[in-house]
Amino acid sequence: MGHPTAEVPVDDVVDPAPARRQIAAWAAWDWGSAAFNAVVTTFVFTVWLTGSGFAEPGTDVEAVKALHSQWLGWGLAAAGVLVALTAPALGALADAGGRRRPMLAVTSLVVGASVLALWFVEPVAGGMSDAVRLGVTLLAVGTIAFEIGSVAYNALLLQISGPRTIGRISGIGWGAGYVGGIVLLLVLYFGFIQPDVGWFGVTSEGGLDVRVSMLIAGVWFLAFAVPVLVMVPDHVRAGAPRRVGVLGAYRAVGRHIAQLWREQRSTLGFLVASAVFRDGLTGVFTFGGVLAAGVFGFSPGDVIVFAIAANIVAGASTIGAGWVDDRYGPRRLITCSLVVLVVAGSAVFFLHDAGASAFWVAGLVLSACVGPAQSASRGLLARLAEPGRETELFGLYATTGRAATFLAPAAFSIAIGLGGAQYWGVLGIVVVLALGLALFALVRFPPGLGVDGRRDVPTVAV
Repeated sequence: MGHPTAEVPVDDVVDPAPARRQIAAWAAWDWGSAAFNAVVTTFVFTVWLTGSGFAEPGTDVEAVKALHSQWLGWGLAAAGVLVALTAPALGALADAGGRRRPMLAVTSLVVGASVLALWFVEPVAGGMSDAVRLGVTLLAVGTIAFEIGSVAYNALLLQISGPRTIGRISGIGWGAGYVGGIVLLLVLYFGFIQPDVGWFGVTSEGGLDVRVSMLIAGVWFLAFAVPVLVMVPDHVRAGAPRRVGVLGAYRAVGRHIAQLWREQRSTLGFLVASAVFRDGLTGVFTFGGVLAAGVFGFSPGDVIVFAIAANIVAGASTIGAGWVDDRYGPRRLITCSLVVLVVAGSAVFFLHDAGASAFWVAGLVLSACVGPAQSASRGLLARLAEPGRETELFGLYATTGRAATFLAPAAFSIAIGLGGAQYWGVLGIVVVLALGLALFALVRFPPGLGVDGRRDVPTVAV
């Protein structure tokens, strides 16, 4: 079965007005997700876990840090493999009978519990390695649950939006995630991490400042996960199977991939292209701080300030780009964003001797384009989804994305090896973005889905 369309002029289609409280409730999960994305996996916990604080007295600190970083990498890689193997089938199970919300509830609870349990990761002499192993294990469990929960969460987007509003609502959610990260990082940084004695007398002794931050992050995530579970009900699509077993779910996924190849090859092509350019987008933020400090001379404090500024720019641009998405279509928005990213990334390379101001300008341009490309990618896939199979398709989206997560790190490292200097790494990220852009340009989407903007297509899916 292909994309269902009806001969209805787009300008005559009237979306049901999305309830603002449901949009706010849905976006609250994105807001709360910053506790895991920004605090746990990016700026606070993983930096502490792989730092010198977990080196036993008398050991080679740099060697220990490298070893613990390897453990972290392998743990997250294992989590990625499990997500790739399970996300599509779990998506098919969630689609059966409209069970997306229960899936989101269970995975959100696991994520919150994993973050709260990071309190027990304590650097104690004689048990440093055990503490790091515990931290890596909890991070892996949280990552698996978060990625699978995101599958169900993304699928719920279709229940609070229509063809005219899907782009802006997706942008609101993604932007809320950036803003939530800014707010929580500011609270934790100035309340506990930066001062010698923080709120409630918390100090850095035994990593107490970071461990308390994990308690706050866990509560933050769980609190903002509640609204979507209460206010956004599951809708059972006509024709969706009511009962599907685990083996049946995997068979359904196999049939779905075969069907995409036969009838909706553009969707399959988009999954491949987006996996490549989404990894490049992730690489922009992952290695941005490394380049700022190592190439442009930023201090650790400067990196934090830049990170906050980058999140502000990314959040504002993502929310604003949602209206551009609905007006001109996600395909054009993604294409323009990737082109600007390639140009700005190249500028970082060529201006590596120009000082911090050059990185501020080029870095903020990069930040302004990452969020819109990510949000529009999610909205484009939602437009391509067949009724009743949305969560399964977002499971494939997660799987293909996970399959490509090695690209940006590998390209970054290879480029440095070839060029002999750290600033060459940005060219590796640029190559990944350019490859994703080229693959995306080759995809030809069917008319009538709003992919290229509602004024340019004669019909819409109904």
